[in-house]
Amino acid sequence: MIEKPAAAGGTPVRDRKLYYSHQYIDEADIQAVVDVLHSDYLTTGPHITSCEKKLCEVTGAKYAVLCANGTAALHIAAMAAGLHEGDELITTPITFAASANCARYVGATPVFADIDPDTYNIDPASIKAHITDKTKAVVAVDFGGQSVDEDAILALKEKYGFVYIEDGAHVIGTSYKGRPNGSIADMTTLSFHAVKTITGGEGGAVVTNSEEYYEKLLLYRTHGITRDPALMEHTPDGPWYYEQVALAPNYRITDLQAALIESQLNKLPQFAARKKAIVAKMDAAFQALPGLKIQKETEGSDTVRHLYILQLDPEHISIDRAQFFDAMAKENIICNVHYIPVYWFPYYEKLGYKRGLCPNAEYYYEHSLTIPMYYAMTDQDVDDVITAVTKIASYYGR
Repeated sequence: MIEKPAAAGGTPVRDRKLYYSHQYIDEADIQAVVDVLHSDYLTTGPHITSCEKKLCEVTGAKYAVLCANGTAALHIAAMAAGLHEGDELITTPITFAASANCARYVGATPVFADIDPDTYNIDPASIKAHITDKTKAVVAVDFGGQSVDEDAILALKEKYGFVYIEDGAHVIGTSYKGRPNGSIADMTTLSFHAVKTITGGEGGAVVTNSEEYYEKLLLYRTHGITRDPALMEHTPDGPWYYEQVALAPNYRITDLQAALIESQLNKLPQFAARKKAIVAKMDAAFQALPGLKIQKETEGSDTVRHLYILQLDPEHISIDRAQFFDAMAKENIICNVHYIPVYWFPYYEKLGYKRGLCPNAEYYYEHSLTIPMYYAMTDQDVDDVITAVTKIASYYGR
């Protein structure tokens, strides 16, 4: 006999709400921040440098530049890539808006390529179909934490010569064919928002193997101001001297955040192991449910998942995404949706983008939801999510 979900009059699986994500902060993290509060530097201090060094160790990149958030990271990466008016930047619509907005910040035009219907990552074949003589950069998002098809994108880069920016907001800890994500693209941007695997509350970074990009990123992080005599146009008249040599925003990050991020990075191996165990348990449970589709792994990706996505199959389940979302809420399990196609937003509509550009992305959006999956979940939390999904999918199955 199929158990009734709460939406059909059954008993909720939980009596307290479980949200789709939550940060994990331990005493080591707290002490790291307290130590900074007792120090001489709250910002522009030594923890910026030590955290950047740690990021290089984790990602395999030669250089790292911390900044205010993941959006700032994308902005300065677009600036370092030399994007300007008349250029095009190809990206995916299934992402946070910043992946496309970074083109607009520098006057370039976002072009949306469709997603692979199984991995939900940007489809290299669709990238190729959208390349023109105006294509200056590609921003590929490692959606949900699994790597994009790096080999295919690098082959396109080799042929067409664009700058490859990897939006790695979800991907820290993941590797592709033995290479850490962050060591592969021309530049990889990171995010340390509260719901990410590694958090600083806020914060971002760009990692790169290019010294040329690194020097530009340092400049663009801080007003376009430098104290490096090699970059100056005039002779310094004292140790206090500095010059503004470019127009750029202030995207500095504090030592408080850098210390927290560095402390969190020390726990990345345990975060990764726990997340992989949760994902394996969920995959095993949901593969047997005919009304659901789970995200297919990119070949070669050793994934530390940031999001766990379910896609509903309307041929085998009688309720739509909104009804499934509400049914989960009645079980006291609060889901989310990642993401609304970027070009559906009014801002982009007013620029002339129309629905129908990326059919796979639009279908995915209309049938998907994000269920809870994060390091701090207990075994009981994981079991509750599986039970709730199973109850709803089974009861409303066709």
